[in-house]
Amino acid sequence: MIRENMGDLDDLYMEIILDHYKSPRNKADLSHIDNDNMHENPSCGDSLKLEILMGDDGRIDSVRFDGHGCAISTASASLMTERLPGKTPEEARSFIEVFLKVLRGEEPAERLEEWGDLAVLGGVVKFPMRVKCATLAWHALEKSLED
Repeated sequence: MIRENMGDLDDLYMEIILDHYKSPRNKADLSHIDNDNMHENPSCGDSLKLEILMGDDGRIDSVRFDGHGCAISTASASLMTERLPGKTPEEARSFIEVFLKVLRGEEPAERLEEWGDLAVLGGVVKFPMRVKCATLAWHALEKSLED
C-alpha cells in the first residue's frame, strides 16, 4: 500500500514539473537585460536571465525569467517566481538558503513541504547531476538580490 502511494506521489510530482516546464509561469522576454547577466549551467546547457521587480513598499512585486533549460531547471524557475511576490529581500534570501541546503542534502526535503508545489523539487537531491539544474534560478536570484 505504501509503495503504491509513493508511486502515485511520484506521478503527481512529475505532472507538476512537466506542467511548469510546458507552461512556465512568469517567463517573459528579457532581451532588455544585458547578456552579461545570463546565468548558466555549463554541465548541461541550461541558461537564464532573471528580473526582480520591487514594489514601492520594498517587497518583491514580481520575478520573471527568460532562457532555456531542461524540465527541472525550467520548473524550478517557474515555481520560484510564484513563491516570491510579496516577500521582502530578506525573506527571499531565507528561502534561498533553505532551498539550497535541502538540495545539497544538508536539510531534509520535508522542509519544502510547507512551500506548496515547490516540494516537488525536494526529490532532486537523489539525482546529484540534476541539483545544478534545480538550483540555477535560485543562484541567479541570490546574485540579483546582491546587486
